[in-house]
Amino acid sequence: MKKIFLGLLFITGISCTKKEVVDTIVINANIYTVNDNFDKAEAFAIKDGKIVGVGTTAEIQAKYAATYVNDAKGKTIVPGFIDAHCHFYGLGLQQQKVDLTDTKSFEEVVQRIVDFQKENNAAYITGRGWDQNDWEVKEFPTKDKLDELFPTTPIAITRIDGHALLANQAAIDLAGITVKTPFSGGEILQKNGKLTGIFIDAPMELIEAKIPPSSKKATIEALKDAERICFDLGLTTVDDAGLSRETIALIDSLQQTGKLKMRIYAMVSASDENIDYYAKKGIIKTDRLNVRSFKVYADGALGSRGAAMKKSYSDQHNHFGALVTPLEKLKEYAEKIALTDFQMNTHAIGDSANYVMLKTYKDVLKGKKDRRWRIEHAQIVDMADFNYFENILPSVQPTHATSDMYWAQDRVGAERMKGAYAYKFLLDTYGKIALGTDFPVEKVSPLLTFYAAVARKDLNNFPENGFQMENALTREETLKGMTIWAAYSNFEEQEKGSIEVGKMADFIVLNKNIMEIEAEKIPMITVDETYVGGVKVK
Repeated sequence: MKKIFLGLLFITGISCTKKEVVDTIVINANIYTVNDNFDKAEAFAIKDGKIVGVGTTAEIQAKYAATYVNDAKGKTIVPGFIDAHCHFYGLGLQQQKVDLTDTKSFEEVVQRIVDFQKENNAAYITGRGWDQNDWEVKEFPTKDKLDELFPTTPIAITRIDGHALLANQAAIDLAGITVKTPFSGGEILQKNGKLTGIFIDAPMELIEAKIPPSSKKATIEALKDAERICFDLGLTTVDDAGLSRETIALIDSLQQTGKLKMRIYAMVSASDENIDYYAKKGIIKTDRLNVRSFKVYADGALGSRGAAMKKSYSDQHNHFGALVTPLEKLKEYAEKIALTDFQMNTHAIGDSANYVMLKTYKDVLKGKKDRRWRIEHAQIVDMADFNYFENILPSVQPTHATSDMYWAQDRVGAERMKGAYAYKFLLDTYGKIALGTDFPVEKVSPLLTFYAAVARKDLNNFPENGFQMENALTREETLKGMTIWAAYSNFEEQEKGSIEVGKMADFIVLNKNIMEIEAEKIPMITVDETYVGGVKVK
């Protein structure tokens, strides 16, 4: 009996030594792997920040021994959310400005500015988030009240979409702007021969050029603030749509020293200088930073009637919006970028802007596959132009549909709405679709993205039967759009976007099953834990 016992101990010892030692195993979970077959699993193992095994709890426990065992107790786990189009740095900066989101009148806007200034005594007041479409009087405000209350303090407050701003006279004087100042690519509104203070699209730069730049300390604080907000909501990679070389360099340095853990796909703000610089330097790729795309603006936004339309606006005849970048320059950018390995990602809202860019892409790419050039927003597309998306990747933001649905048809009419916010049409044409939020234009939460894509409703459960439901996405399509397809849009599908062996251990733990819960309860789901490279960041 003693020999048998010793033999059993020996066999047991051998079986234990056969277990591979890893850093973490996650067990007893309801895992949506988002692999090619959309398989489910119960457990996975992590070593050196990557997933080394996926299977049942029994399989993983039999094969691996771990320093830390995370018992999920049946909770749902999905790959970390990827926001395919946002303004990460802008979100952080907004924490340092007057928050004007969800204001219901211009009077409320003014009061928030007054309250902000009492606390901050800023030399130059900036803010963002107002939307005249949410007010009882749905018209652009004027600067008169701001001139009265702040005659010597410059103020520049940006509309929610970032495509219009209101400046007071002090800010206008600082910029040296008069009614005779030349401009292009947008509008400077006047009334009775005087400036109203409203600047739309390109002319905004005249005001913004005189806003004091953020200090390095403030910039770092902004990036850290944005990271905290995003990790809390389950985002593990963000595509920042338009960054300067200086900000990208700072992000890289913070990531290299471990002070910034967010993974960032950086779209460089397009200019001749930036394109030439990065064409020579080449793609920058680390575990946390990927610089291989340029962000270009074709037109403005629908909410400020800056989107470039083929025919005039339905609620403002003889107004067509405008290209904010001249057509020849758009073509020049495309030709230069086509000679590099970089991606071109172009903001296009109106059906004219979408057509111009789709046609330009087709002409320049000459049938080349897998360049993954993107149209950002693809908001209003002529039904005759959807076929162009066969080789062009659509990158859309589902909450735009549920935010704009109250007034979008007034802008463009019933016929053009057939190709508006048409995510299913776009998916069916290209085969994939990348989903994001465009925050801080919209709220940061990916769960609201998921809800808007699937239910096509706002948080008031409106409309009852969903908005243009023929363009709703299934839950599987939506989860893919927020994970593996978003990773694909970044050329990163081999390293993230699903829970598979060899990929980064970026995942989140949800308190409810997002794939089965009643649709109306999706916005109430919370992210209990967020992991980047197997390290808990929330």
